[in-house]
Amino acid sequence: MRTGYYAHSDCSLHEMGHDHPECPARLAAIEDRLLAAGLDWLLPRPDVPLASEEAIELAHNALYVAELKDKGAIDDGYAWIDPDTLMNPHTWQAARRAAGAAIAATDAVLDGRLDNAFCAVRPPGHHATRAQAGGFCFVNNVAVAARHALDRRGLQRVAIVDFDVHHGNGTEDIFAGDERVLMVSFFQHPFFPFSGTENPASNMVNVPLPAYTGGAQVREVVLHQWLPRLRDYAPEMLFICAGFDAHREDDMGQMGLVEADYAWMTRELREFAAQACGGRIVSCLEGGYNLSALGRSVAEHVRVLAGLDY
Repeated sequence: MRTGYYAHSDCSLHEMGHDHPECPARLAAIEDRLLAAGLDWLLPRPDVPLASEEAIELAHNALYVAELKDKGAIDDGYAWIDPDTLMNPHTWQAARRAAGAAIAATDAVLDGRLDNAFCAVRPPGHHATRAQAGGFCFVNNVAVAARHALDRRGLQRVAIVDFDVHHGNGTEDIFAGDERVLMVSFFQHPFFPFSGTENPASNMVNVPLPAYTGGAQVREVVLHQWLPRLRDYAPEMLFICAGFDAHREDDMGQMGLVEADYAWMTRELREFAAQACGGRIVSCLEGGYNLSALGRSVAEHVRVLAGLDY
């Protein structure tokens, strides 16, 4: 497997204050674990461009993009979005770089230069709606990439898989009712952002799960709720909102997954993509805040994407 690894130093310049869980150390923890696992030298690391404002507007309201750019134009300190979400002078650059990675990975996979890709980027994206930031998110990286695949690269159907512990309300806001996109997810409920259960659109497969749900139950969801819908839909490309905060060691949620569960899910998705869409997968980092668990889980995710699990 030719698995690309997209990362850029700009993504570590965004920070939201001392002790904030969505911190630059998350990316360092991933890099350290890839090095320890012997994976770093096996993965090509393509260049990561900045996404243009026009590209971001594929998924976001133009006025919102302008407001986000203006709010991020600060010399020092922070611009507050909500009590948990802040911009520093580097946030807009980091957000453009994160979305640029997702777009570049999509092009590389569609052009056949890579089989699949993982984008180790931040800020994360799946809580960013069409016109509102929040939940640590500013630009919805997967939504931008999916709209790029549809609107600029001519695909007819794509699927989005979200296994973050939190519901991807931003992604649902952007794609609800768009029959070119099927989104499947599970998430802890009731839990932030307290959405995803009220009359979802027909192209949304939302599976709320109670706190303390473990790997066995999640595997049943994947086998009996996700995969049948994905097979019926037959997407031409698969995007993954890869949040690792459903890990049992992560205090940002109360679910019970472990690295083996992320490896198993990745294997199921990789094998589905091989049958349905030529193996085309682009995965983007979302949550995951226990640094050790995050590093271990991402390493397993990438190892399986790269076909090194045999």
